[in-house]
Amino acid sequence: MNIKLNWLAFVFLITFPLSAFAQKPAYKLFRENGKKVKYEKMVEAASGADVVLFGELHNNPITHWLQIELTEELYEKGGKELVLGAEMFEADNQLIMDEYLAGLISEKKFEEEARLWKNYKTDYKPLVVFAKEHDLKFVATNIPRRYANSVYKRGLSVLDSLSEDAQAYIAPLPLEYDTSLNCYNQLIHGGGPQGHGSINLADAQAIKDATMSHFILSNREPGKLFIHYHGAYHSDDFESMNWFLNRAIPELKIVTISTVSQDDVDVLNEESKGKADYVICVPSTMTTTY
Repeated sequence: MNIKLNWLAFVFLITFPLSAFAQKPAYKLFRENGKKVKYEKMVEAASGADVVLFGELHNNPITHWLQIELTEELYEKGGKELVLGAEMFEADNQLIMDEYLAGLISEKKFEEEARLWKNYKTDYKPLVVFAKEHDLKFVATNIPRRYANSVYKRGLSVLDSLSEDAQAYIAPLPLEYDTSLNCYNQLIHGGGPQGHGSINLADAQAIKDATMSHFILSNREPGKLFIHYHGAYHSDDFESMNWFLNRAIPELKIVTISTVSQDDVDVLNEESKGKADYVICVPSTMTTTY
């Protein structure tokens, strides 16, 4: 019987070569230096941080899946010692967010009034629902887009004319930032994702970074972990939000995560090394959420 089984196994192997069993990875995870690392190592590092900056590609399903997975695991490790926040929710919608999480308004009303991104239901709703189900705080950290748009069109000085109530939704003024940082210098000289450059474009980006950082610091508590979700450009290369957070609290322990897209995910491209403590590399052929 054993001889017969072994022979059948041999026939199966030569008929179906090992390559037939090869699996295409949905992602590979790397350290800052480009070395592969296990997901568990990232969870361990994140659980020991004060702030986790999770940089995403907005329409990448792998990023969003890993965001909810990591959030669930951090909750299992720390329970209610966890605060969530995201770029995708603007500061003037905090009241609506709080009312929804507390059960004071319906899901329908929340989704009607909160100016949600078009991929909210597929990509961010799971995070909000998780916060609601586990009684966690979820912070709307971003500057209202009308103010960022005004900065882009008219410059930073436009913020000085806002009322005190309006200024409560942005980082304290005057805004000070380092224009020599690559993340802003590129925007000034046309090398950023917009494809054209101006000081107003850099100012608009910086006020977003400053505002998100401000609301992270305003809502974090000693002993609690704040995990923040945002486009990777807002924390890549340890600049942007990192700069504002470290400037305010130099001893703050920050773990950064970035997401990149490559044709081949087995080796991290040179230009992606150094982007973050942990880099999620996904195939360029990955389907998108919108």
